[in-house]
Amino acid sequence: MKLENKIAVITGGNSGIGLATAKLFHKEGAKVIITGRRKEVVESAAVEIGENAIGITSDTSNLADINQLYSAIKDRYGRIDILFLNAGIAKFEPMEVVTEARFDELSNTNFKGLFFNVQHAASLMGEGGSIIITTSAAGQIGSPNMSVYGATKAAARSLARTLSGDLLPKGIRVNGISPGPIDTPIMEKVGIPAEAIPAAKAGFAAENPMKRIGSADEIAKAALFLASDDSAYIAGIDLAVDGGLTQL
Repeated sequence: MKLENKIAVITGGNSGIGLATAKLFHKEGAKVIITGRRKEVVESAAVEIGENAIGITSDTSNLADINQLYSAIKDRYGRIDILFLNAGIAKFEPMEVVTEARFDELSNTNFKGLFFNVQHAASLMGEGGSIIITTSAAGQIGSPNMSVYGATKAAARSLARTLSGDLLPKGIRVNGISPGPIDTPIMEKVGIPAEAIPAAKAGFAAENPMKRIGSADEIAKAALFLASDDSAYIAGIDLAVDGGLTQL
């Protein structure tokens, strides 16, 4: 029970990495609050997680939603111990076809929303608090068709450093967690045709030093490490959980 009686907020907690992490945090004793944009999906996921889990409909790119989210958490719990900023979107397309709308969509969710979530949450956190930001291997390597996505994830990694400088005096640690290719529903949302997904997964696996892609549960275990006191002397890192993709 590494997170017993902790209050944990997980954005994008209704599927994939977020849902797997929410289940693990709940198993380890935390009271879990998940967010997502679709009310029925968020509420269904909260039931799936278990007792004491709640779902709040909130779009992490919308500042009004962010304000309402933390006001609701303050009214109900009075504090936050763990904040896992996992909500994000991925769209892969050639640089020459990127529109301003697409650029803003990715930036608002993957970068701007992260910053303002931390800004609002920090006032509810204190000594021993942990903030985890989902970055990506794409923020460290130059991959075709990922120019804007990769840049937003590089910005997220920078926030893990700079916000650590802001928040360590309050006893709040900020770290990043950097997944490589992970087998989650996001594979179906990045612009890869459905019929091409099996081949894409095989290609990602072939290029990985471990010759496979990762699972959401493997990211959840890394998030648990960063959320718990096991990582009490760690701040500002970007923990690569990518099969060695960015290291070898």
